[in-house]
Order: sequence, then C-alpha cells, then structure tokens
Amino acid sequence: MMTAGYDPVARATGLDVATFAATYWGRQPLLRRATDLPSEGFTDLLDLDAVDELVSRRGLRTPFLRMAKEGDVLGSGRFTRGGGAGAEISDQAADDKVLAEFAAGATLVLQGLHRMWPPVIDYAAVLATQLGHPVQVNAYITPSQNTGFAPHYDVHDVFVLQFAGRKRWRIHEPVLTAPLRDQPWDARREAVAQRAAEEPVLDVVLEPGDALYLPRGYLHAASALGEVSGHLTIGVQPVTRAFLAEQVLGALSDDPELRVSLPAGADLTDPAVLESELKATRTALHTAIDRLSDERVARAVSGHLERRTRPAPISPLAQLSAAAALTPSDVVRLRAGLRYSLTRDGGQFALRAMERTTTVPARLEPALTRLLGGDPVRLADLSELDEADALTLVRRLLREGIVVPDPR
Repeated sequence: MMTAGYDPVARATGLDVATFAATYWGRQPLLRRATDLPSEGFTDLLDLDAVDELVSRRGLRTPFLRMAKEGDVLGSGRFTRGGGAGAEISDQAADDKVLAEFAAGATLVLQGLHRMWPPVIDYAAVLATQLGHPVQVNAYITPSQNTGFAPHYDVHDVFVLQFAGRKRWRIHEPVLTAPLRDQPWDARREAVAQRAAEEPVLDVVLEPGDALYLPRGYLHAASALGEVSGHLTIGVQPVTRAFLAEQVLGALSDDPELRVSLPAGADLTDPAVLESELKATRTALHTAIDRLSDERVARAVSGHLERRTRPAPISPLAQLSAAAALTPSDVVRLRAGLRYSLTRDGGQFALRAMERTTTVPARLEPALTRLLGGDPVRLADLSELDEADALTLVRRLLREGIVVPDPR
C-alpha cells in the first residue's frame, strides 16, 4: 500500500498536480526524462519478471491479455487454452503459445492491471484521486524491432511510463481535437493515415525511467529498439463538458413542456412545419435549464465517478476480524479513494457509497463527519460519543467497507 504523501502525478511528470493541470492537462504533450523525475524508474510498479509471473502463474484470462502484430490484433485462440483439471476455462493464457507468438514478433498487452497487480492497483487509485477522473492501466511488451499497433489516437488521456528497454515514439497533431468515447480513430482511418505521413511533433526514444503524457486525440505509434521493450500506459478517462450536457438533457425529461408530442397529420420532415415546434422547444429548454439545480447535475457526475472509479481494495476477512476485535484504542481512517455522499433525511443521515446506503442517527453527525474526513481517528478521541456508541458506529462502518484499520 502506498504511504501517505505518495504522489503519482509527480512521479509521471515531475510537477505538482496544480501545475500539471494548468499547463498540460488536455492541452499539450509532456516528455520527461528519468533525470527529470523524482523516482528511479518504474520497475517497482512492473518489470519483465512480473510480466512472466502474470502470464505463467496467475491464470490470466482474456480480455486481461491480448496480442497484436503489425497493427492487427491476434485471435485469442492463438495464445490461450484451458488450464487443465479443475480449470478447464478455455481462454486462459497459455505460456508456451504466448512465447511462440512473442518470438514471432507479436506485442503482448496486459489489460486492466489496475485490477490485478498490487503495485499498479495502489498507484492507479491514488492517481485517480489526484486527477479526479477514472484511471485504467495496461502494459505493452514488444519484441525488439517490432511495432505492435499502427498509428492511432486514444479517446482518453495517456501517461506512458517506460520500465524496460527502449521504444521509439512518433507523435502527430490530432485530426480531431479532444475526441469523445464515441469518436474512435478507426472511424477516421484515412485522415489518421494522412496525418501520420506528415512530420511528427515529437520523434523520441523512451528509455527506462522516462515518461510521456499525451492528451487524448494525439496520434502515436511506438516501435521497440534492439531489445524487449515494456511500458505502462495509464489511460485517464476524462469527465467532459459533453458529459455534463448529457446529464442536463437527461434531467430535462422531467419538464412537461419537453414531453409534448409533435403535431399529427403533418409532414415532420418539412422545415416549415418544424419551425414553430423548434421555437417552442428552444424556449422550453432555456426555461428548464434555468430551473435546473447545479446540485442535481453534480449528483449525476458523482454517480458516474462512483461507477467508474474503484476505491482502494479492502480485505474482507481482515475487516470482519477488526470489527469483532474493536477496542477504544484502535485507529481507523476513511477507505482511500472512496466516493460518498452524506445527506440528512429527517432525524437520520443517509451515507451513500458503492451503491449502498447506510442510515445513521442525526445525533452521530459530528463523529461521523470526523470519521469521513480522511485523517486517522482513534475511537477513544470521539468525545462526542460514549464508548458503546463509538464502538457500534465504527464497527458498522468497518463492516460496510467505509473505514479501514489504520496500522500506524
């Protein structure tokens, strides 16, 4: 588990969050050499030995791994099979098949490392909290002198952390600025190919410990040089103004003026027929938007982030044990990365997190607020409560996965 003060943004950029956000986020690429960064490489997150372990010993299944060669994704049957007695599921990584395809020049992709490799899980959780946007992490391991994927762009922002070997990156200006999730590069293949034939804005070789940030939309292609190359690609899935607009339009369905049917017995393709209806619709939209509260849209964004961002892992058995053995001298803290909302409902507070709602008597609000504040709290210091109430409240929050034991 990452220690207090751990700073993934600084590790990837050499900058504090505020400077990175104001200068580079969504605006321009950033190349950082290992000498510009505060840590010595990224092998603590992943190295080639860890890749071998994941492929050979962890029962890895598709889609958590895939392989690609010369711009084409290989059929999964070329590198998977069943795992033998008691593990017959047929889409598990077959280490001998992976070896054969890799030796023949295919790139190995490990997807969703933020869900299955502990150092990456911890790094991604803190990074998502720092940036305020959901994060995913893949690893790309490419044989020497090979290119895994053709020039393309991503619909999410990308941090590239080189942990092994060298890789040449060619970066081109976007053909579509800030593309959304439903605007992928393969819908613009011709424009992408034309732009990729032009002079790149960056033509660089990343070496171990180097890092690169690319805003979504920037074209890129990478080729390993001389030896096996490995890098982590951290994709940041941004919440956009277009997403806010979608939430606003969804909320406007409550307005009766916008639910009025268009006229019957008329040609609805005729602009003259639609003219008055569009005028009425514009008026209704303006009126409805003016009435719409920011809080309602914020709740929709909160729900989206809750579904897309996983808080720090908890240990179910250890949580139950801690709850059962709880004493006034124990210290707990809010589960890292947990998104929650706390609202009053009559004589109770509703604590909503992870699609569940826990109700707490209103008299416990001061203590609950302290427990949710993020700092470690010793039960005996909850002076607002008597000992029995403090134990009952914290025991419940442990069982709900809201707070976790603090080892300090």
